[in-house]
Amino acid sequence: MFKLLRRTRSKADYTWFLAVREWPVLVSALGVLLGAVTILPSAVGVVISVIALLLGSATFVRDLRNLRRRWSSHDFSLIAAPFPHEAFPPPAAYPDAEYCYLPNRGTALISDQIDDSLRKRRFTVRVADEPYRLPPLLRATAPHVLPIRARGRLLFNGPVVGMRTEPLPGVGEAEIQLHRARYFDFQCSNELCTMRITNRETGEDLDPRRRLLTDTSGRIVTLAASVLSDVVGISTLAFTTDGLLLLVGQSDRNTASPLLQAPSGSGSLEPRDLTDADGEARETLADVLRAGMEREFCEETGVRPDAIAGTEMTGFARWMERGAKPEFFGLTELSVSSTEIRGTAPRGAERLYSSDVTFLEIDLAALGAELRTGTPILEAPSLPTVIREVGSLPLLLGIRAAAHHRTA
Repeated sequence: MFKLLRRTRSKADYTWFLAVREWPVLVSALGVLLGAVTILPSAVGVVISVIALLLGSATFVRDLRNLRRRWSSHDFSLIAAPFPHEAFPPPAAYPDAEYCYLPNRGTALISDQIDDSLRKRRFTVRVADEPYRLPPLLRATAPHVLPIRARGRLLFNGPVVGMRTEPLPGVGEAEIQLHRARYFDFQCSNELCTMRITNRETGEDLDPRRRLLTDTSGRIVTLAASVLSDVVGISTLAFTTDGLLLLVGQSDRNTASPLLQAPSGSGSLEPRDLTDADGEARETLADVLRAGMEREFCEETGVRPDAIAGTEMTGFARWMERGAKPEFFGLTELSVSSTEIRGTAPRGAERLYSSDVTFLEIDLAALGAELRTGTPILEAPSLPTVIREVGSLPLLLGIRAAAHHRTA
């Protein structure tokens, strides 16, 4: 029954999202229906109703043909190749930024100086009054993109939070701008960058990454200049009192890292993370991120909130294959041992996407020392074999940030 309800909700979200964007066709169809049912047994009524029916039918046929032509003029296909990071220089505003490419996982734009700024500088948050809305170009491609993204998966149009500024180094306090969005906005904006669009008539390829992710100089745009929803990704690594790291296995229904090992808590920032238990707005970026990370951790592992001793921010990145979306990483200390929480399992909807919870020993201090000598993370001797083989991009980036943090 639970799976049936989740599938029904997913289909309802998907149908409503497309219907809202194709409302002219629905209106035309309604006109045809009204014209048909208002035919009255009087000469004038019959004439007027027939005219209305004919006009409505003509409009409906025209809109339907335009809709089919618009849907069929281009092919949308997923890009299997890695993100071509060599062709896209980082934003000039990012100090000492570099790309971290991890085969079969993805590519991230990282900066140790931004990570340090995130840990030490105070960032306040301001939430935009208006929610994010897809710009015209993305609205036009949404009916093509969403069916491909939803194929074989359960997608829900839940509320999420996007971002418009970065935690850059500087002096004093700085403000981070956030906005409310929906998950399908993310699927039809950032995830469009996972696709190749080909004109069937001319054979011309359109790479959305060049149009959506670069500025006039060819560099990756900052979040402030982006037109995408840029939903905030959050991940944390949780350690028990006996020094073990909790890992969450991803099911084949997970859209980002299917069948890979994920951090202890990983997901997207949500509007409920913006306020505390009393409904008061959280003032700082660290507080907002901490709330989201700890919520995801409890949902994905089944561990109680009172088992959390605290969470520190460790790093920031942009996941290039997913439209350069922002990703934040944290380190959570628990007040319980592995024995006390062994056997916990994902809660609620997370049971669809998370398969199991395991424990792993890892020496972050030793790993940090290896990384500081220039050793790539996948080649570091201290990295456990299971993470090297099936660790997801968020897990590897989170471990890298935590290792740097422990040896800073």
